[in-house]
Amino acid sequence: MRHYFFTLCLCFYSSLNFAQTIDTTAILAPILKDTLVVASKPTLVPDSILKDSFNIKALKDNAYLAKIDKKWREELYNTALFDTIYKTVTTLDYKAVDYPELPTDTLKKRLKALDAKTPFNVAYNPALESVIKSYLKYRRKHLQKLMTLSSYYFPLFEQELDRQNIPLEIKYLAIVESALKPKAKSRVGATGLWQFMFSTGKIYGLDVSSYVDERSDPIKSTTAASKYLAALYKIFGDWDLALAAYNSGPGNVTKAIRRSGGYKNYWNIRHNLPRETAGYLPAFLANMYIFEYADAHGFVTTKPEHVYFKTDTVVVKQLITLDQVAEVTGTLIEELQFLNPSYKLDIIPVIKGENYTLRLPETAIGTFVNNEKEIYAFVKEEMEKREKPLPKFFNANDKIRYRVKSGDYLGKISRLYGVRVSQIKRWNGLRSNNLKIGQRLTIYPRKPVATRPVTSNKIIKTKPITGETILYTVKNGDSLWSISQKFSGVSVQNIKDWNGISSNNLKPGMQLKIAKG
Repeated sequence: MRHYFFTLCLCFYSSLNFAQTIDTTAILAPILKDTLVVASKPTLVPDSILKDSFNIKALKDNAYLAKIDKKWREELYNTALFDTIYKTVTTLDYKAVDYPELPTDTLKKRLKALDAKTPFNVAYNPALESVIKSYLKYRRKHLQKLMTLSSYYFPLFEQELDRQNIPLEIKYLAIVESALKPKAKSRVGATGLWQFMFSTGKIYGLDVSSYVDERSDPIKSTTAASKYLAALYKIFGDWDLALAAYNSGPGNVTKAIRRSGGYKNYWNIRHNLPRETAGYLPAFLANMYIFEYADAHGFVTTKPEHVYFKTDTVVVKQLITLDQVAEVTGTLIEELQFLNPSYKLDIIPVIKGENYTLRLPETAIGTFVNNEKEIYAFVKEEMEKREKPLPKFFNANDKIRYRVKSGDYLGKISRLYGVRVSQIKRWNGLRSNNLKIGQRLTIYPRKPVATRPVTSNKIIKTKPITGETILYTVKNGDSLWSISQKFSGVSVQNIKDWNGISSNNLKPGMQLKIAKG
């Protein structure tokens, strides 16, 4: 959400020594219990031939569990949850809520137990009771989604918070800030899991460029948020006030204290804080309570498809796109985007003085590292064939025509191009927020946007093969690149030309003609 630095605070921060190296490539933690790990001794192979394990082997799956995994992915890549959570924080009304499943006496006892074990003021009051019961009664579906997401993010949050000596309960702050969406963007431009403004992110060492936005990097942004919160706590000496200052800025908190007659308890100054901040701590404490007593309220703990400690990083040595990584490792592009949210255009650049990393599932990291030479050769070959190697950037005065797709809404489109909903409506003469699939919108982007290649409708002609040919039957896990590596002198483009293929998609059982070398 919003962070505002005042001169006094900036002077204070400059006196603190926050320099610390973030080791994102270190071994993260012991593998979680019940995690299946298959260890194998690496083998040396000729450069021209990749080992068989490079092909992604797919065993027959349990159909029921596959459906569960699919539902998890849908929750994982959900983009609307942030808007929902943001709205609840800014529109809390604190009216009494009828929720007999949670008697007031039971809530008081549980809050007292929480208060005893946390540094936050979790004392009972009717306003907090109203928020908790409202969430439980009306927002169960959203809370369940957040609990599913938290099983990935909370372990990495706790690791970084502990490293910075910050209360582990601060992890619940990311729910209020971003609904655990690493690319969340507020109406004023704050970005990431911890909602850093551009200037604040720069102060705390978060790189923001056309290609990279480290405000969306889960580890680096958590480290930065920990340092920022530590500074605020040192100023106010109270974690409740530190959270309020994190949201609205230290200046708004000190003004609220003055207007309240010198009170320093959050609940006594809340009526003098900005509306958004007034609902900030109640929302934080309500989420803390519900997560801590999730079992008592019937929430289900779902094992995630991705576990943070089952991933690892590798420093990239050459510019590479996530599409290319997906091609050579067999990893879903959506998974790569989820694991690498700081790369704005799905491109990992190589810049002098920077060590940008690629995070992969542990099942793919060995494949990538063991075949780096071949992978980078493939990437270089692909880049050289491109008419425009890098995505085109739009200047602020350039306009584009956007075609509305299923699932689009004005808020989603506005964040995509860094503009306001009101601007899109003005540019297109819209009187309401309703959109139709196929509708064309004129947009003047305010941030770099990658252009998508236009799909051609022309028929791809098959190029004849001279000499003897063989038929190759596509197997589970095969890709055009992995197949090309099986045959000397054969490239991905050769296979496409010989078989009239226009995309990289293959289906098991498909037969491909290959020239016999």
